[in-house]
Amino acid sequence: MTTRLFGVVDETIARGGAVALVTIVRAQGSTPQRVGARMLVFEDGHILGTIGGGCYEQDACGKARLALQTGRPLLAHYDLNDDFAEEQGLICGGQMDVFIDPIAPTPRVCIVGAGHVGYHTAQLAATVGFRVVVVDDRASFADPSRFPTAERVDVADIPEWLRTADIGPRDYLVIVTRGHREDLDAMRAALGRETAYLGLIGSRAKIARLYARLGEDGLDAARLAGIHAPIGLDLGAVSPEEIAVSIVAELIAHRRGRLGSLGEAADADAGRSARSMQWLPPSVR
Repeated sequence: MTTRLFGVVDETIARGGAVALVTIVRAQGSTPQRVGARMLVFEDGHILGTIGGGCYEQDACGKARLALQTGRPLLAHYDLNDDFAEEQGLICGGQMDVFIDPIAPTPRVCIVGAGHVGYHTAQLAATVGFRVVVVDDRASFADPSRFPTAERVDVADIPEWLRTADIGPRDYLVIVTRGHREDLDAMRAALGRETAYLGLIGSRAKIARLYARLGEDGLDAARLAGIHAPIGLDLGAVSPEEIAVSIVAELIAHRRGRLGSLGEAADADAGRSARSMQWLPPSVR
């Protein structure tokens, strides 16, 4: 069974899905399963394998689905002598600890704009373990030889690419195009996709103007509030290299659960001071 479970984990990751591996790591007294019993919990709640059934397995499934959302492993303790077990009619009389490990594909960063900031962001994101895709409508910039660590470099119309590319709910979108008009067109397309993260470069004044335009398009205010804009942590960055550090730092924070969900991140964004760059002219991007 263990070999089969790990094979299913491999297949799930290869398809771009995620799964939580739930394992009994300590058992004492009378428990329905021994140490090493495992089950998989998928994002839709269905399971494969068992750690013994009953109310505690149901509880572990709920915790596993939460772990899949947060990306954080956790250790759950169950006392089969307590009221929790007694109410369910369990006859066991032991204790056990269950380790829940969420397993997901390596996150992918789609960098929209292959200028200076996009170039340095791509290099740094790959260094810290993100898969990287780069797109630009300029072939001289979206040149695979400039991005040796990217898994793909596309030359395409940016809005069309954003509408049709294989972007999924685990992907990170970083909008760093060469100009304000291009940013607006990219955002109009990007907001129609479900992603883990959406960030936009620019000064606060520029962001406010862009939001006003998007609001005129009838886009939902709650969706706009979920954008990380201006993008990046407030590090006082000035150069394209430093700005890339601030962007990737924010991606890491989001990946590790330090920024919360898109909606919660809006509160953090609101308290930030204006980003450096974000005064940089489009030609420097």
